[in-house]
Amino acid sequence: MSVTVDQPASDEAKEDKETGPTEAHTTQARPADVLRPHAEDAFAHELAALAAQDDRPRPQRWRLSPWAVATYLLGGTLPDGTVITPKYVGPRRIVEVAVTTLATDRALLLLGVPGTAKTWVSEHLAAAVSGDSTLLVQGTAGTPEEAVRYGWNYAQLLAHGPSRDALVPSPVMRAMAEGMTARIEELTRIPADVQDTLITILSEKTLPIPELGQEVQAVRGFNLIATANDRDRGVNDLSSALRRRFNTVVLPLPESVEAEVDIVSRRVDQIGRSLDLPAAPDGIDEIRRVVTVFRELRDGVTADGRTKVKSPSGTLSTAEAISVVAGGLALAAHFGDGVLRAGDVAAGILGAVVRDPAADRVVWQEYLEAVVRERDGWSDFYRACREVSA
Repeated sequence: MSVTVDQPASDEAKEDKETGPTEAHTTQARPADVLRPHAEDAFAHELAALAAQDDRPRPQRWRLSPWAVATYLLGGTLPDGTVITPKYVGPRRIVEVAVTTLATDRALLLLGVPGTAKTWVSEHLAAAVSGDSTLLVQGTAGTPEEAVRYGWNYAQLLAHGPSRDALVPSPVMRAMAEGMTARIEELTRIPADVQDTLITILSEKTLPIPELGQEVQAVRGFNLIATANDRDRGVNDLSSALRRRFNTVVLPLPESVEAEVDIVSRRVDQIGRSLDLPAAPDGIDEIRRVVTVFRELRDGVTADGRTKVKSPSGTLSTAEAISVVAGGLALAAHFGDGVLRAGDVAAGILGAVVRDPAADRVVWQEYLEAVVRERDGWSDFYRACREVSA
């Protein structure tokens, strides 16, 4: 016997989400007031424009065709002149393989070092495919089996015993029943025995409910996107049986300085607008310096290949560069003249580089003296970094 899962919200509740608070939901934030809107809300106009002009074949229950999903992530200009902003800057083939995987019966595993936009890509894929990126399981060392399968309303369970009304569906169960895309973040942080509950779901496309003698069978449109940090190998490695159920796509670090500068600039601009920070008209030079420092320390060699440098213990990812620049932009806006300068990013760089106060501080000081101090046009940056490092 199979069982259906009720829709999580009424039409009225969905309308509340779109239009803002009502008298019955006075604490619900209006979309314009949300600090970090979901992808399907933040880019609703782009998704709508793509859907209106998308005449290509769509897999069942997909909001867009695979071509339109890839265009949404990579950016482009539609025939009516609508500009689709890039959500991911990287090799096109990576996005095409990821989208194609979701159109098959294999789940998608996005693998990469921290800061390679795994979560960002998974969210936008789910938003474009299903129109809902919120069916999410956050993986931690304490993630229970119920988060992946289902749980119980214990008041109902004690009062009436196991029943459909007492069952609390997980995001994965809801995605199976509704033909949508579920997401699991940091899969390798989840205990191995909990990970393996996915094997039956991904191989048989079925979730048994032995307490009720029932099961949930996945309907067409269901798939799952998981992310994993390859620095976590050895924490909770995936079993070979589970790994076979995934098609693994590795997200690389940006290939060039200019590509990484472009990524950081775009994201900082989005963050700045969401926080009502003024644009930094001359900030591109500081962004390029932050990216250059991170790449050189990450690679262990200067950009010209002439000087080897030691690498600190941190990852110095693109995501951390975005955080440093966004923090510097806030400093410039509130405590400076509105122009992003070396002094605005110096403290953020120090915090990102020096994670181990003993070892990393030595690495940072050596880099300042051997590289930054000798670089033409970087004297202001050197002084600012020396000041915060003292």
